[in-house]
Amino acid sequence: MGARSDVVVIGAGHNGLVAAALLAKDGRRVTVLERAAEVGGILRGGEFAPGFSAPGLAHTVGRLRRSVIEDLRLEDHGLSLIAPSVRMFAPQPDGSSVTFWGDPARTARELRERNPRDADAYVEFDRKVRAVASFLAYVNVATPPDISAPTLADAMSGLKVGWAFRGLGARYGREAIRMMPMAVADLVQEVFEEEAVRGPLSTRGVLYTACGPWSSGTAALFLNDSAGNDGGAAGTAVFARGGTQALATALASAASGAGAEILTGADVKEIRSKSRRVVGVTLAEGTEIDASLVVSAADPKRTLALCDPEEIGPTMIWRAGNIRQPGATAKVNLALSGIPAFHEDLERLKGRIVIGPSIDYVERASDARKYGELADEPWIEATIPSLVDPSLVPEGRHVMSAIVQSAPRHLRAGEWSRERERLGDVTVKTLERYAPGLGELVEARQVITPEDFEADYGLTGGHVQHAEPGLDQFFAWRPLNGEARYRFVLDGLYLAGSGAHPGGGVTGGPGANAARRIRKDG
Repeated sequence: MGARSDVVVIGAGHNGLVAAALLAKDGRRVTVLERAAEVGGILRGGEFAPGFSAPGLAHTVGRLRRSVIEDLRLEDHGLSLIAPSVRMFAPQPDGSSVTFWGDPARTARELRERNPRDADAYVEFDRKVRAVASFLAYVNVATPPDISAPTLADAMSGLKVGWAFRGLGARYGREAIRMMPMAVADLVQEVFEEEAVRGPLSTRGVLYTACGPWSSGTAALFLNDSAGNDGGAAGTAVFARGGTQALATALASAASGAGAEILTGADVKEIRSKSRRVVGVTLAEGTEIDASLVVSAADPKRTLALCDPEEIGPTMIWRAGNIRQPGATAKVNLALSGIPAFHEDLERLKGRIVIGPSIDYVERASDARKYGELADEPWIEATIPSLVDPSLVPEGRHVMSAIVQSAPRHLRAGEWSRERERLGDVTVKTLERYAPGLGELVEARQVITPEDFEADYGLTGGHVQHAEPGLDQFFAWRPLNGEARYRFVLDGLYLAGSGAHPGGGVTGGPGANAARRIRKDG
């Protein structure tokens, strides 16, 4: 039994749905195949205890491209975004805290009581971050060039990026070149004196990665986190009303409304090809769908594993084996009977709550992964989304979503089946140091290990971003040199997930860029 489609999209995560919606708007017959029972990928969250709903592996959506929201009219499909005035709250071991607001001047005013020099430096640092990030936003929408045989189109694209760089001016242009290869620790340490400022800011360069803040190139990750959004130095803190699953639902509605067919519980077993040309896919239950174009939103290694090894050849198999995907992230959701005592001013708790009081603290937590160990004192980025969206919980209750670093996919001793509860205990214990009594508020918890990331979300190595976002796997080298232009290995096969440029995060960028590339290819 077979079927026919113009385009098959593998994976109904946010990038797969963006690509599907944009291609369906062109009038193509698009079929989206998702192996899980529901769409969403890393946005997939939902009820984990009676009445309590948690976000997916990503708990905020502030990096979503404005162009994606507008082109797909996501607000007409039910998307409602909530942007509190606070971006990041960083409690300290001595009971004090630093609050990073959306307004840099407000942040600076509060910093003045702690360190006048840091206060004076903050607004200019925020301005510099925004300037360099505005340039990276141009880079992120560009198709990487064909380095081995650049075309006129590559030259024109490079010219546009060059003009964007020139628009930075001499001062910020020099800073961009200098900052990109730096360690994020160096970036914040040269500006600020207080570890209470340095530590929390440094986490923005290492979230969802296996890097520590002293790793080269993490400054680029910090800057890229603000590209194309209003993040600035403090980053974003934007929530989807109804949880991250609501964004997935809106994207699926936009794709379906444009004519795409979305099939869940459809596990792709093989990408079929003939003479190195894609001819369709085969599902695990035997159904074949013929298509001249296959767009994979799965990670690069998983995508290649679906291809005929004789077609892609041993060299590509060897090269793909070198794509770095060392997952080091876990997720813990907590159902709470009350609000944790981080601060009496609840407005400060409506954004991201970061447990990373110093650069050294963040580095030590990251060191544990190198030895295959769960950090005894992990650094954590948490949110309490029920403070801005009470619909997620029963009345008077709250939910906390905690991203935990460092938790390696492969433990040196033991298995995650035995370490799962210890991860939950370590997370609660760490949070309780900054919010006394938190443990007594926990009514239920859900622990999602890197092993679960791989098994339940299809993330090879448990890596949320599909591939480590180092400078060696960035732009024209993502995921591999020569395979960065969305056309991937076989004629008619395109890569549209976070393993493609511009990488991970809930941006929709890889999906939108891949769709644009397909349009240009005809």
